[in-house]
Amino acid sequence: MAISKMLASMTQFISEAFMRIFSPTDDAYPVTGFQPFTGIPYKRRNVASW
Repeated sequence: MAISKMLASMTQFISEAFMRIFSPTDDAYPVTGFQPFTGIPYKRRNVASW
């Protein structure tokens, strides 16, 4: 009886992990879309001026 309970719990553990890995994501992140750059562009310095 103990072996069958252990086997059932292992099967449940593995099947729940499999379902968690391969199920669709449940993230509730908002859709952000395109965000334009509003900062200062990078100015490349001359390497010799370091």
